[in-house]
Amino acid sequence: MKTSIATVSVSGNLPEKLEAIAAAGFDGIEIFEQDFIAHDGDPREVGDLIRSMGLEITLFQPFRDFEGLPDPLRAKAFDRAERKFDLMQELGTDLLLVCSSCHPDALGGIDRAAADFHELAERAARRGLRVGFEALAWGRHVNDHRDAWEIVRRAEHENVGLILDSFHTLARRIDPDSIRRIPGDRIFFVQLADAPLIEMDLLYWSRHFRNMPGEGDLAVRQFMRAVVATGYSGPISLEIFNDQFRGGRPKTIAKDGHRSLVALMDDVRREEPAAVLDFPPMPQRAVVENVAFVEFATRGDEADALENLLQTLGFKRSGRHIAKQLSLWRQGDIRIVVNRETTGYASSAYTMHGTTVCDIGLAVGDAAATVARATSLGAQPFSQPIGPGELDIPAIRGLSGSVVHFIDEASGLSKVWSVEFEGADTPHDGAGLKRIDHLAQTMSYDEMLSWSLFYTTLFEMRKSPMVDVVDPDGLVRSQAIEAPDGALRITLNGAETHRTMAGNFLADSFGASVQHIALASDDIFATSGALAACGFEPMPMSNNYYADLAARFDLPPALLERLRAGNILYDEDANGAFYQLYSRPYAGGMFFEIVQRTGGYGGYGAPNAPFRIAAQKRLMRPKGMPRR
Repeated sequence: MKTSIATVSVSGNLPEKLEAIAAAGFDGIEIFEQDFIAHDGDPREVGDLIRSMGLEITLFQPFRDFEGLPDPLRAKAFDRAERKFDLMQELGTDLLLVCSSCHPDALGGIDRAAADFHELAERAARRGLRVGFEALAWGRHVNDHRDAWEIVRRAEHENVGLILDSFHTLARRIDPDSIRRIPGDRIFFVQLADAPLIEMDLLYWSRHFRNMPGEGDLAVRQFMRAVVATGYSGPISLEIFNDQFRGGRPKTIAKDGHRSLVALMDDVRREEPAAVLDFPPMPQRAVVENVAFVEFATRGDEADALENLLQTLGFKRSGRHIAKQLSLWRQGDIRIVVNRETTGYASSAYTMHGTTVCDIGLAVGDAAATVARATSLGAQPFSQPIGPGELDIPAIRGLSGSVVHFIDEASGLSKVWSVEFEGADTPHDGAGLKRIDHLAQTMSYDEMLSWSLFYTTLFEMRKSPMVDVVDPDGLVRSQAIEAPDGALRITLNGAETHRTMAGNFLADSFGASVQHIALASDDIFATSGALAACGFEPMPMSNNYYADLAARFDLPPALLERLRAGNILYDEDANGAFYQLYSRPYAGGMFFEIVQRTGGYGGYGAPNAPFRIAAQKRLMRPKGMPRR
């Protein structure tokens, strides 16, 4: 199967679109008529340009308002089609998409439409061309792929076939398994798009909110499983209309699109084993066992301040690197590496962002297989020179150029701490912090779909619905992505303005990836007391917060007073309770969070976010003051 994408899916002018699509690894394009018309090259030049980039034109689209028209409109429709056939032959493509008519004068009737398509197919055949019929979800008389198939079937011509679009089927809640009854050789083309579930006009939903497979809520995988079960082996193509994508970076959008198709077809191959697919196999999604380490790039006084903060959090320095300026800090199952190197990748990360999380290590079952899957999905491998006695640990680039390393037991990579560090890498109880609960990554809002797709296609992770986090100076969109057992939890926080705390951090750090690390305790009150003994200074919360807490929840007065005394925040859901304690901001807006989950609480304390942000902003430098 060849991969394809409609030019309308990518921002930019036609050459910019083509360059991005080719770089992403697609085999071909659907050339959208508007993109061609806006370009100043003639059809033959455009066709040659496309082929010079290693692409083919898989489809020309769209041809509108064709079937069921009374004369003289019918005759005019055939004249228009002949002109498009001329254009297609100049471009060098053989398939025309005809979408079901929305014309107010169009007449219904399966046989009438079939007769129109039989004649159109006859004309196309004389030129060596083909015609595909697609049912628009809002078509006047044909809005269901089953009706479109019946028209194609009755047209009885080998040059007319069916075009399927996942959005048009799934948006109308049509059972995609109905596709399994269609002969695969009568399906000429398949278009794919996902979308968030929104109750709105179908046309408006389609034109503004489509996204890549896996980024939305539609059953695109079930749709594609039904398609391949027919024996279809033609192109699979993306047709995405999205306001956010129209203003995005062409190469990012195209890369995400190709990643979504590759991941989708890998899932389909595993779930529909009888189907014959020529997509190259790749390792399955990696199961993350835990966060093996978090590494900070830092230097000088900032490094000293970070290590002092770690000490107040109950961490103990348990090792030093054999050759580099790296120190290992332990508590429970948490490992934090402080990197003071003045050369190499970490040094570059510090130069760019200041003190920053430059590297995240994840324990997986097979590190090499994880990188192999990542590179198959378009991730960029990472490597740097390995010194004497050091292990070659597989890695890829992550958000904002950061690094993600993969450690496994089978390859001996989990021994890195005893091999590369001098000292006893033993658990340390400290203040009772046990493990990393979650990592919070900050990005611009228009990057959120991209990174959500990155994580959910590489790892066994599920995503939660996006929520709005209210900042006193704006709005931040947040989405949690987590492994089924909670071994890896990441919150993606999209900032739209620099006035929010997240946006200010993003601007000041020149795009640093991790803004805060949440550390889990099994007894937050005991941890709070131990932290106080270590000299930890919690972020103070206002008395107004606790007065409101008493009104929102039926908490015993003694518990409420313990929360107030420890500056601990509280939330609960139907399954359990959640406790939060925050450090004061450091290094330009980074911070640590200490959490305790009880029962089956599955959230992240979102109702507390506005009050937490307001408290943090009170402690940070006044607006307009330079960073020191």
